Amino acid sequence: MKISAFTFIKNGQILGYPFIESINSVLPIVDEFVINVGNSEDNTLELIQSINNPKIRIIQSNWNEKMVEKGYIYGQQKMIAQFNCTGDWLFYVEGDEIYHENDLDYIYSQMEKYNDDLNIEALAVKFIHFYGNAYSYLQSPGWYRSEARIIKSSIRSYAPDGLFWLVLETNKKGRYPNAKLIDAFCYHYGWVRSEEQMNLKSAKVNKYWKGTYKKIDYSQMDQTIIKPFSGTHPKIIQSWIPNEKKLFVADPNYKPTTKQKKHRLMLKIESFFKIELSKRHYKKI
Repeated sequence: MKISAFTFIKNGQILGYPFIESINSVLPIVDEFVINVGNSEDNTLELIQSINNPKIRIIQSNWNEKMVEKGYIYGQQKMIAQFNCTGDWLFYVEGDEIYHENDLDYIYSQMEKYNDDLNIEALAVKFIHFYGNAYSYLQSPGWYRSEARIIKSSIRSYAPDGLFWLVLETNKKGRYPNAKLIDAFCYHYGWVRSEEQMNLKSAKVNKYWKGTYKKIDYSQMDQTIIKPFSGTHPKIIQSWIPNEKKLFVADPNYKPTTKQKKHRLMLKIESFFKIELSKRHYKKI
């Protein structure tokens, strides 16, 4: 069994991504790590080269700035990296996602377990979305709680954007992959970076979605979904995270949006009926 990890990254340094920590967090269990580095305005390429690990294979790409439809350029850049992988399993890792060292052996064992199972096309992991600081996370069906992040190379898959895959059984229609949800976590630190970095990222990213830039203010959040994190952070990220060991407090005068009110109602329904209503981009097997 051969495992390939892959990612794409552009301007990772100025946009505040912990991309070096992200790469290093899964290196111990993969045979190769394919990294598609977009033409950047900072030292992203040099920093990745400085890891100096023989498992890493770097591809350099220029982004087509005319691709501004629904984040399709992210799907393109993701697939450039994926199509250069040579493993049986393809482990997609985004630049703000970290995996705990305590989960690595388990994740590897699940790939071994399902490697020859034709019913399982992918593995999904659970997500922790940190918000405001590294000791607060969001608990809401509006924030995906799990996602397929590991897929078999034998499956004819593609990404319409960076977040998820579709599987092609015919040339005309795609479906979500059949995935096994495993008991491992992806630690998502994107909303821990500074507001300045997040707003710079938003300004640079929105054009690829035909969006209008709107200033991000972390305080403008529904306080009821912000929960305290009492677990342990992966060792690889501990020196990166801000030293704020307290619950992030949103603006007490903030009024939840219609969508957030809907999510509050969904939380109550989940609690009462013991079900989960968050969106999944995979079919749970």
